[in-house]
Amino acid sequence: KLCGYLNKLGIKGPIKTWKSRWFFYDENKCHLLYYRTAQDINPLGSIELSSASFDCKMENGEGIFEIRTPSRVFTLKAISKQAMMYWLQQLQIRRWEFCNTKSRFPVGSSQLVNEPLAGRTSRCRIYQLFYVVDNEDFLPLVKTPTEAVGLKAASLPAPQTSTALQNISLKHPWTEIQGHITGSSTTAQLATPPPGFQVTSLGQVQLHKNNPINISVVKEGTLEDGRMEPRLNWIRKARWKNSGFPGSHEELSRERNPMDKVSVLQQQILMLTEEVKSQKELVKLLHKALEAAQQEKRVSSMYLTAAEDKDRLELVRHKVRQIADLTSRLEALEQEKKELEQILTLRDSHIQELKEHVQLLMEKNHAKQEVIMALTEQMTRELSDPLQEDNTVTAETLYKQQEEIEHLKDDIDAYKTQNQFLNSEIHQVTRLWTSVAENEKALLMKCACLQARNCQMESKYLTVLRRLQEAVPGLPSSHAELVKNLIQESLQWDVKEEAEEALSFELTTALFSSSEYDEYGFMTVPDYEIEDWKLLAKIQALEIKSNKLRSQEIVEKPLRDRWNSIGELNPSAELKSLIRSGIPVEHRQRVWRWIVSRHCRRLPDHYPRLLQQSRSTEHPACRQIELDLPRTLTNNKHFSSPTSQLIPKLRRVLLAFSWHNPAIGYCQGLNRLAAVALLVLEDEESAFWCLVHIVENLMPADYYSDTLITSQVDQRVFKDFLSEKLPRLMAHFEQYQIDVSLITFNWFLVAFVDSLVSDILLRVWDAFLYEGTKVIFRYALAIFKYNEEEILRIHDSVEIYQYLRFFTRMIMDGRKLMNIAFNDLNPFPMKLLRNRRSIHREELEAELCELEQIKAAYVKERAEQGP
Repeated sequence: KLCGYLNKLGIKGPIKTWKSRWFFYDENKCHLLYYRTAQDINPLGSIELSSASFDCKMENGEGIFEIRTPSRVFTLKAISKQAMMYWLQQLQIRRWEFCNTKSRFPVGSSQLVNEPLAGRTSRCRIYQLFYVVDNEDFLPLVKTPTEAVGLKAASLPAPQTSTALQNISLKHPWTEIQGHITGSSTTAQLATPPPGFQVTSLGQVQLHKNNPINISVVKEGTLEDGRMEPRLNWIRKARWKNSGFPGSHEELSRERNPMDKVSVLQQQILMLTEEVKSQKELVKLLHKALEAAQQEKRVSSMYLTAAEDKDRLELVRHKVRQIADLTSRLEALEQEKKELEQILTLRDSHIQELKEHVQLLMEKNHAKQEVIMALTEQMTRELSDPLQEDNTVTAETLYKQQEEIEHLKDDIDAYKTQNQFLNSEIHQVTRLWTSVAENEKALLMKCACLQARNCQMESKYLTVLRRLQEAVPGLPSSHAELVKNLIQESLQWDVKEEAEEALSFELTTALFSSSEYDEYGFMTVPDYEIEDWKLLAKIQALEIKSNKLRSQEIVEKPLRDRWNSIGELNPSAELKSLIRSGIPVEHRQRVWRWIVSRHCRRLPDHYPRLLQQSRSTEHPACRQIELDLPRTLTNNKHFSSPTSQLIPKLRRVLLAFSWHNPAIGYCQGLNRLAAVALLVLEDEESAFWCLVHIVENLMPADYYSDTLITSQVDQRVFKDFLSEKLPRLMAHFEQYQIDVSLITFNWFLVAFVDSLVSDILLRVWDAFLYEGTKVIFRYALAIFKYNEEEILRIHDSVEIYQYLRFFTRMIMDGRKLMNIAFNDLNPFPMKLLRNRRSIHREELEAELCELEQIKAAYVKERAEQGP
């Protein structure tokens, strides 16, 4: 049990007084209760420790510490510094135990209430052990001051404040004042003797005439024969010696509680133990005396029992010889004594000579000191008067500074102890904060899961509304009007709902972010011009948000941790797998710069020189570039307006590339490639080199030429792969005469820009920049496989074309699309792709040659016919 007496500072108006109170720790509520005495039943008040902090300020005084609660500051004082540190450490341990137990069991649980005392005690020992091990760098565990803390302290008198007036007895004032001034241990121990006793100058306690008993008192804690005696109350000792029997029934009956009786009985046991020891020693002495008397008795009986005078004479002679022997030994010892006295006399004379020699040396030293003082006085006289005053002041201040240094050393030691305690306090507060942060994170993840479920439910609700909207002609007029109103309500963002979402998203910004635009400025809700598609746009936004919330903790966090553990980037299978899974936003710029630098030799002055050339000379493609700038990434806030900041940068990058590669100059689609590079890399020169890497390294030659011959070749290669990987879908397209190149041509030309949602698009670009164009083929096949069943359910060519126009925007699960692209589809190496390209290029070139021949023949025929 953590209990004991402490002095509590009470303030009544201008008066501050210390009052002794009995403090007891309630482990069930983590409260520190205080009573007037240890025997009181009702407490005077309590201190809540679960949210309190502890402080031991050195300037307050020794043994004084503070308990700060949110509502009040309690100032307490222990009898010693050790007791203060014990209270502080134990309160820390009990508070940590309560907070940990509270976080483990819910409030109102009966497990803590019904827990046995032994279990709580063992748990407390475990926390004490944890405290010792975990805080060994801060402050070691203070030993328990048994005289001031615990149940035994209840039997002792309450400690009083150490003021001069409180320690003076009114009945014997002179003895008290004398003991207070001299500070001797004997007088201090007998500070306030009761009536009938007096303290003599020799340290003896004497009774008055009506109580003629003398009690000799020696040094504190010792008896007259030098043996140690426990510290007992000298009044009870006088009663014990006066009554002749320890612990009379009257004394026991006057005790206030069983603990006092136990204490008195223990003191009596100690007294009786000492008495038994002294009796045993007396018995040993009596045994020795008895043995000597028996020996003498045996000799006398031998002399008396001798039969003849001759035997008696022999006994007498034997005694005479013993006496003579002892006499000779005595003379020898006396002679040795004389010799030792002579040696002692010689040593005394030698010591006297040494003293005289020391005295001579002292006189010489004194003479030298006088010479030094005379020389010092002479030197000071030669110096000027202001300097003499400065030296005098320096000598005076030097002594003060030495005193201040000593005080500062004491302050440093006190501050070190305080710092160690506060460090341990901060350490425990940090642990509590960490536990609260983990609980908060768990609640945030739970909130994210609930929001994901809410988004899914809302998405399903909107999907139902969309289906009803499509079936409006078959519904009654009242039902059709109701569906229309519900759709309008769902499309309008309620102000109250936005406020609630803003509040909840502020709490979960560490896990995810949700707003009208994503990290790169793309709109999270697509802005379709067709009224019927606006409901579809909101469904897509809800699906994207739901996928992000669900994958945040399960997928994104482990992936981000793996990226954080990577230092310097080097090509490897692990890096390839990480890039395919998607690069986190905080690492994407660094990885893209590294990929471009591996394949492009970046010349320092090349880009500024191209800009200077574009400013001095107008390029033929300048007009086409200006026409395409407003049509670049219209769903991104950084390019949606002609006054956007990235528009001038994009213009400079495209003009620089047109001068860098005159064979291509500018081709429609390059503006979107450069725009995505600008969004991620931010630096326009880095975006320029990224565009160079895509056009000149990743894409085949003539991909962006006037004829776009290589682009057409890739469309034929893609159709071959589509027939091999998805034969049912390709047969479906052939049945309804669907040419997929009308849809997929733009995919390959701009690497899916404006086709996929931003999150999936950037994952495609991560792998595309690292591996090349085969990634585009993989994702194109994966997109068709992702929506294969939906396409197969459509049996009209017009509806199929209409569905293929926007079905890529319906893909919300980027993780599923990635698994289809790199895991479900059978791999096809780059060598196979090159072979297919060469075969189809020859066929296409032959067709173009034949077309040119037909065209030339037609022109010749028209020329021959005349006008």
